[in-house]
Amino acid sequence: MKKIKYICFFDSQEENNHRYYVVAAANKMQYIINVLRDLGFTSHLISCSWSTREVPCFVKGFTENREDYCITFFPSIGGKGLLTKVIQRLFYKINLFFYLLSHTQKDEVVIAYHSLAYSWILFLAKKIKKFKLILEVEEIYQDVVSVTSIVRHGENLIFQSADAFVFSTELLKERLNKCGKPSVIIYGSYSIPADFAPKIDDGKIHVVYAGTFDPRKGGCVAASAAEFLPSNYVMHVCGFGNNQQITELKRIIEKNNIELSNARIEYEGLLKGKSYLNFLQSCHIGLSPQDPNASFNATSFPSKILSYLSNGLSVVSIRIEAIERSGVCKSISFYDIQSPQEIAKAIIKANPNNHSIDVIEELDRNFRKELIEMLNCFS
Repeated sequence: MKKIKYICFFDSQEENNHRYYVVAAANKMQYIINVLRDLGFTSHLISCSWSTREVPCFVKGFTENREDYCITFFPSIGGKGLLTKVIQRLFYKINLFFYLLSHTQKDEVVIAYHSLAYSWILFLAKKIKKFKLILEVEEIYQDVVSVTSIVRHGENLIFQSADAFVFSTELLKERLNKCGKPSVIIYGSYSIPADFAPKIDDGKIHVVYAGTFDPRKGGCVAASAAEFLPSNYVMHVCGFGNNQQITELKRIIEKNNIELSNARIEYEGLLKGKSYLNFLQSCHIGLSPQDPNASFNATSFPSKILSYLSNGLSVVSIRIEAIERSGVCKSISFYDIQSPQEIAKAIIKANPNNHSIDVIEELDRNFRKELIEMLNCFS
C-alpha cells in the first residue's frame, strides 16, 4: 500500500495517552483514515497533540503501529500554568518543522488538517522540501477569532500555497479555491455504526442536544425549548463546557423541571465512544442550534448533523447557508429564528421516524470517488 503523511492534532478515544484532541475533529479524521485505507493508502499520522497530564513530567515522543494507521507523537511535558503551555506548544512546533525537513521528499503528498498553530511551519517546510500539500480546511480561523497580523498572514499564505484542498462546505470552496485547484468536500464523518441500539419505547418522543455548552452553539437555548414542548416529549442534553456554562445549563434544566414545562429535561453529562453512539441511537430527534449571527457559521458545517443522521435520527437545525446548500438539506427540519419557541415548533414538525442513513451512504460513495480522483492527480 502507498503511504501518506497526515499532519493533525489526533488521538483515538480508545487510547489512554493523555494527549489533547477534539473529539469531533478526531472522528472525522478517523473516517478519512479508513477511506484512505480502503483506497489503498496507509496513513502515517504526525500528531502535534501535547500532553494533558496535570502533574509536571516529561513525556517521551514515540511512534506506534495501530490497526489502520501508524502514528507519531512528539515529546511533550505535563503540568499546569502559562510556562507549561508555552513549552508544550514550542515543543511540537520545533519537532514538526524538523520532522518535515528530514522525513519528506520533493513531490510527496502530505495531508494537513488546517491549524493556525502550524501554518507558518507548513509554509516554510513546503518551500524548502517542495512536497505536495493537501490542506483540510474546516474554517477560516481569522474570521472566527481575533488574531495578529502575522498569524493572519500565515493563514493566507498556507491557503495560497496548498496544492489541493479538502473542504468542509461548498462556501469554503467558493471562497478559497478561485484558482480551481483539485478539491473535495466532506461535511464530516460518513461512518455508519455496524450495530444500532433500539429506540426508547416509552410512548414519548426523545429529543437530544449533543455537543458543546458554548452559548454561541446553542446548548442553553436548546434546553429552553423544552418549555414549549408538550408532555409527550423528553429533552436530553449531553456534552461538555466550562464550569460556568455547566452551572447555567443546570439552572435552566432545574427551573424547567420544577416550574415551567410538561416536557422533562434530562442532563446526561459527557458521553463518549460506544455509550455516546448508543444513546444517540436511542433517541428520535437531534438538535443542531447555532447562533445564526456567529462568524463561524459563514462557512463551517456543524459536525453534529452528520452524527445525528448516521445514527438514525431526524434533525432540527437553524437555517444557515452552509447547511442549506449542502447535500443533506432535504433531511433537515429548519427553523429561522434562534428562540426556544421556534426551535420547539421545528421539533414538533419533525418526523421522529425519518431515517436518513441512505443520504449518508450516498455522501460516502461520492467522497470516495472524488478523493481517489484527486489523489490520482499527484501520481
